[in-house]
This record gives sequence, C-alpha cells and structure tokens, in this order.
Amino acid sequence: MYNLFMTEFLAQNGDLILKLMAAVGFGMLIGGERFFVHKEAGIKTHALVSLGSALFVIISEMIAVQYGDVSGFDPTRIASQIIVGIGFLGAGSIMLQGSRLKGLTTAGGLWVTAGIGMASGFGFFGLAFISTILVLMIFILLNILERPIRKISEDLEKQNH
Repeated sequence: MYNLFMTEFLAQNGDLILKLMAAVGFGMLIGGERFFVHKEAGIKTHALVSLGSALFVIISEMIAVQYGDVSGFDPTRIASQIIVGIGFLGAGSIMLQGSRLKGLTTAGGLWVTAGIGMASGFGFFGLAFISTILVLMIFILLNILERPIRKISEDLEKQNH
C-alpha cells in the first residue's frame, strides 16, 4: 500500500520535486561558497531563498492554470513581488561599519539566488545551472583577484593613518 502510494505520488509530482530540488541544490552551491568565506548568509539562507522563489513561481503557474480565464488576472505579479521581497531581505543584510558598507555582495547574492530559484520554478534548468556557475565564478574568481588589491588598499590605509 505504502509503495503504491509513493509511486503514485512521485509520478504525479515528479516535475514539482525536480524543480524544487534543483532550486535547493543551486542555492546550496552558492550558499556553500558564502559559508566557506565566512559570510552572514550561507548555505541555509541561499537554499531557502532559492526554494522560496521556486515555490512562488510554481504557485503562480498553478494559479494561472486554475484562474487564467479570469479577466484582469496577471500570474506574473507573484514573480515580480519575489524581486521586491528579496530586495527587502537583501537590504537587511547591508550594514555600515565605520565608513565601510558590509553585506552588499551578500545582498546581491541573495537577489540573484532568488532569480535562480525562479528559473528552477519555471523549469528553466539550463538557465539556473549556467547562472549558478556564473555566480560561483564571480564569488570565487573575483575574490581571488581582489585579494592583492585589498592588501595594497589596506597597506595604503595604514600609511595614511
């Protein structure tokens, strides 16, 4: 009985499970890099942002199917509100410490992770994968390239004080 139920459940919801798992996986990859470099928003935060975005996109698709013939109905409103909501979440991660802003990269990472979740929710897995790779390249490669510049900047700052 249990096996029959699970088989039927997986057959009926396989597409949803794939979309949600892809969103979580892509978010975890980006969050893993953030965690590795000791940033505030790490694996769980990025995975949740991506999953939530995918979930809301799937909900908007389901609503569009169910209520698509209602005049004035716009299923893209949910997706557009994800962008606004994540902007609010990102703004909360930005802090002013002395004369330096901290958390801008984290905010940007959360924002693009929401987009990756939205792509996964719509089933655009290639787009989500390519975007995840590009985000990781930005975080990892540019961090490596910034290190010597940061060192020079810190040395100059020490000389001026």
